[in-house]
Amino acid sequence: MRGNIVVGQSGGPTAVINSSIAGVYAAAKKVGVKKVFGMVHGIEGFLEDQLIEMEDYLEHPTGIELLKRTPSAFLGSCRFKMPKIEGHEDVYEKVFEIMEKHDIECLFYAGGNDSMDTVKMLSDYAAAHGKPQRFMGVPKTIDNDLPVTDHCPGYGSAAKYIATSLKEVIRDNESFGAKKPTFCIVEIMGRNAGWLTAAAALAKGADCNGCDAIYLPEKTFDIDAFLEKAAYLGKTKSSVVIAVSEGIKVADGRYVCELANENVAVDAFGHKQMSGTAAYLAQLVAEKTGLKTRAIELSTLQRSATHLASLTDINEAFQAGYAALIAAEEGKTGMMITLDRNCDDPYQCGTSAYDIHAIANVERKVPDEWITPDGCGLTDAYIKYARPLIMGELLPIFVDGLPLHLVRK
Repeated sequence: MRGNIVVGQSGGPTAVINSSIAGVYAAAKKVGVKKVFGMVHGIEGFLEDQLIEMEDYLEHPTGIELLKRTPSAFLGSCRFKMPKIEGHEDVYEKVFEIMEKHDIECLFYAGGNDSMDTVKMLSDYAAAHGKPQRFMGVPKTIDNDLPVTDHCPGYGSAAKYIATSLKEVIRDNESFGAKKPTFCIVEIMGRNAGWLTAAAALAKGADCNGCDAIYLPEKTFDIDAFLEKAAYLGKTKSSVVIAVSEGIKVADGRYVCELANENVAVDAFGHKQMSGTAAYLAQLVAEKTGLKTRAIELSTLQRSATHLASLTDINEAFQAGYAALIAAEEGKTGMMITLDRNCDDPYQCGTSAYDIHAIANVERKVPDEWITPDGCGLTDAYIKYARPLIMGELLPIFVDGLPLHLVRK
């Protein structure tokens, strides 16, 4: 590429999304790209011409290493939905106007389903109007729900944090013994796909019995059956820990969290804001069984814990960003990088570039065959799939006893 490039981040951050930015930058420098711009707060900030030069932060090698260890979105994120092209051509022309102003040949966007929709719409507009600029998607989502790719950068680290947290919660919950049994419900992110909640199954091992039940949104949630199971577990066990997805639904299609609060907020993409599932169920169990209950909501902790990130995940996020730049250098556009598992033992993973039209707005869920017949557990096939993704660690750089982060000026 003879000109410059720009890279941005969108949607909910992950523990490794910054590694993807580092990958784009490293590859750009290798092929001789003049300048690497960063969008401040994604496409929303780009439309306001809010750019920084990544060289100011990453020119020294320690900058990239520190960026890999920095949680959240270093460039800032957004949840901005590009409007339909028809009737909003001015918005799209603004994007190209800014790209031309800064001599930007290619735009790289790291994100999930909605972000890939942005890449699709911009590349479609460019193709329809004879624009030479290119657009590439870099996968990112702890939800692990993008299609085609074997898994998504960000998922492995979130899964590692969830499994670790559940193991620690189980150990804590067991400490009081049979005289003071506690029924603990842990709420994990996941609107319609249960990949994150499934990671609770990884807590089980030689030194941990694991969760007593795991409920995913892929299966209809039966409250009566749940209460019956809760009563049985409360009578037969001195400690009960259950993992539930925030997005579990009852038979009529309502989210369980809506049963406690019908006025659920909605974001720019029409997504209901999830919260309160564990609290509602804990209260219900307490009322119906008399058991002592506790609700834990992991919330944003599960996506921001870079101190416990998977090294495999960090490396693959970097690899995805690097591969996106190389694909663009080869002239590709309107595509997303996919992670392709080549082998399980030993685990090996490569990359490909895939048509964005087969990816944007398509949601991949946990396969039915990976959910146990009773609907509240995961099979060994899931464990075999997920275990390699959480392997390895990258120690933070500690200053004054706390991890050091790279901060945008």
